[in-house]
Amino acid sequence: MSDFTLGEADFLLDGAPYRILSGALHYFRVHPDSWADRIEKARLMGLNTIETYVPWNAHSPRPGVFDTEGILDLERFLRLVADAGLHAIVRPGPYICAEWDNGGLPAWLFREPGAGVRRHEKRFMAAIEEYLQQVLRIVAPLQIHQGGPVLLVQVENEYGAFGDDQVYLKALADLIGRAGITVPLVTVDQPVDDMLAAGGLDGVLRTASFGSRSAERLQTLRAHQPSGPLMCMEFWDGWFDHWGGPHHTTSVDDAAAELDALLAAGASVNVYMFHGGTNFGLTNGANDKGVYRPTVTSYDYDAPLDEAGNFTAKYHAFREVISRYAPVPPLTVEPVTPAPAFSVPLTDPVPVEGEWTRHTSLPTLDQLGAQLAIYRTEIAVDGPALLDVGEIRDRAQVYLDGHPVGVLERENHDRAILLPSGRGRLELVVEDQGRVNYGPRIGEAKGLVGEVTLDSHPLTDWSTCVVELDTVPGLWESGAGQAGPTPGPTAWRATFEADGPVDHFLRTDAWGKGFAWVNGFCLGRYWHRGPQHTLYVPGPVVRPGHNELVVLELDTMADRTAHFTAGPSLGPVEL
Repeated sequence: MSDFTLGEADFLLDGAPYRILSGALHYFRVHPDSWADRIEKARLMGLNTIETYVPWNAHSPRPGVFDTEGILDLERFLRLVADAGLHAIVRPGPYICAEWDNGGLPAWLFREPGAGVRRHEKRFMAAIEEYLQQVLRIVAPLQIHQGGPVLLVQVENEYGAFGDDQVYLKALADLIGRAGITVPLVTVDQPVDDMLAAGGLDGVLRTASFGSRSAERLQTLRAHQPSGPLMCMEFWDGWFDHWGGPHHTTSVDDAAAELDALLAAGASVNVYMFHGGTNFGLTNGANDKGVYRPTVTSYDYDAPLDEAGNFTAKYHAFREVISRYAPVPPLTVEPVTPAPAFSVPLTDPVPVEGEWTRHTSLPTLDQLGAQLAIYRTEIAVDGPALLDVGEIRDRAQVYLDGHPVGVLERENHDRAILLPSGRGRLELVVEDQGRVNYGPRIGEAKGLVGEVTLDSHPLTDWSTCVVELDTVPGLWESGAGQAGPTPGPTAWRATFEADGPVDHFLRTDAWGKGFAWVNGFCLGRYWHRGPQHTLYVPGPVVRPGHNELVVLELDTMADRTAHFTAGPSLGPVEL
């Protein structure tokens, strides 16, 4: 067992100065059978610590639930960190940002009108207390002074960019302490005077997040943290991508030079990200600073380890920089070769629907407990008529009697579409493309928000059908009727053979928009607009012999073939 404290200018491990050389590795973005591999590669780069967020909404998809199975087994992850001889930093939020759906906050928190968002509000605080008790019950016995790896625990996350409720921050710190956490607590904010002042807390170590101008940013941090160690809790070495945008990368030489400047100043660091991983399932977040931009499935982040866990030029450059300041072990891991390219046909299309329910007023996706749903009503139009929706969150495909009319996109601020003359069934396929994870729009409702009118007359007699995405891979086993391709959500499947658990990359640019599964594991979203044109298939998901791919297509496919390639295609690089 060891002792870890804050000194006048350094962290102290058993009384001796200790520099934290950490890398961000989110257990919930990496298949659990790959955790040990990624942790070992962090050690080989010269890191002595692994940092992770904890996503509240993943662990608690419903009130009263706290799931720690599989990819959410935080205890197993932290014990693997310890087994590698590394330390750990845990950042439980409750808000984490992280380009993660709703910044990690469960959507069910905000279904009651007036519930607080990141402030000292009774209902919000009661839910946070229950959550922190659950997660810190795992973390507390794994603190360093109890023989575990955990050195630091963070309070909130970049709070100064959102609010200044010191009562809220103090209450969080008190809750963490009452849950048995005795290692030092930290906050993190961007190195801007107002943010460091609003997001910091007396008695809690302030740290900063930045990726450039290291010496200047550390000087700003020191002005707000006159004593104690200096630490960059998020050294941004890359960036994330949005659908329809470029693929972001950063200069290897520039990033290495900034890391060198930071370490030369004597600061500790957490490289964000060391390994980004993947937004598996429907876990990606979004930004909305006037225009809604959902984040892509890949969280490659241009990190030292790429999305599949392979070494990059940045890995080797950072390793060389770290070797100037700390011992670095010999590099002993051999590169992994992914599966070769091959193609298989997609067959057996099945229209995807579920049970229909009637409504006199239009429910949101939140009220339906859905991320994808079909809304249906009957209309009669003698001439072209204007369909108007209060607000689209986030995308609605419009059909009249089974014929596609068009798409309403939140990012285009679409609210209305002209319907042709006719009478029959109006259907809207509505998708939640990812909740905003940063800024004032956290916690907002999803779906069709507000009144829906046809030529200014309200449409009130609606039926809805929730598309249960978890059930899609089992549609054929459930005896769902097969049919030819039809407009609207349609599931396809393919089979392929594999020699063993080897990484694959599924090409998606000839398809429209949708989701894909391999052996029941949801790889995430795809969209023809890019920049990402492959989905990463983790090796542990692939079985020796027979494997099944399932694709749920929302639009149309130009090629009803599944093409697997030998490597990723994350899109054109921003110039």
